[in-house]
Amino acid sequence: MIDAIVPRSVVAASLVVALGACAPGGQRIDEAPSPSGSRVGPDATESAPAGRFPIVAYQGADLLGGEELDFTDLLGRGTPVVLNFWAGQCPPCRAEMPAFQRVYDRYKDDVLLVGVDIGPFIGLGSHDDARALLAELGITYPAAYAVDDRAVHDYAIVGMPTTVFYTADGTEHSRHNGLMTEQQFEQAVQQIVAAGP
Repeated sequence: MIDAIVPRSVVAASLVVALGACAPGGQRIDEAPSPSGSRVGPDATESAPAGRFPIVAYQGADLLGGEELDFTDLLGRGTPVVLNFWAGQCPPCRAEMPAFQRVYDRYKDDVLLVGVDIGPFIGLGSHDDARALLAELGITYPAAYAVDDRAVHDYAIVGMPTTVFYTADGTEHSRHNGLMTEQQFEQAVQQIVAAGP
């Protein structure tokens, strides 16, 4: 886990520095050194298990099963799930969201897409910024915000945006750090749908 390497305060400072630039291809957290000079990279975090984390819906509460819930309650219910970590002031997040909407429109009967805003915890926008982006882009798939920063740590986020794909039984199938094209996203969705229950 990140906590085993550097204190949360150092990780938070590194996230702000690294993600503040949020380059069009996605910014890797391990590109920015922490204030102590050490690096926080995928080798240090890849074994961190994804934990439970609470979310509150911006939209799509009917599809999520409520306004406030734990994300992991959505897993293993017989429907593949896509978890997309995004932020209101993240340029590559903005760039990929319209493509995600188009793919979701084609597969919404077969997969649940949930966009989770972590902007306040990584220095990339407020809840107001996130709501404004959803409205501006006409995003209708379920979107929520993380209540605290545990998802950033438990999911070992190393770039923004980050998208995690789960099969219908709740098993993590794959993840992608950085911007996804519409074709990449659709192929990944097809794979988790084809994986079956």
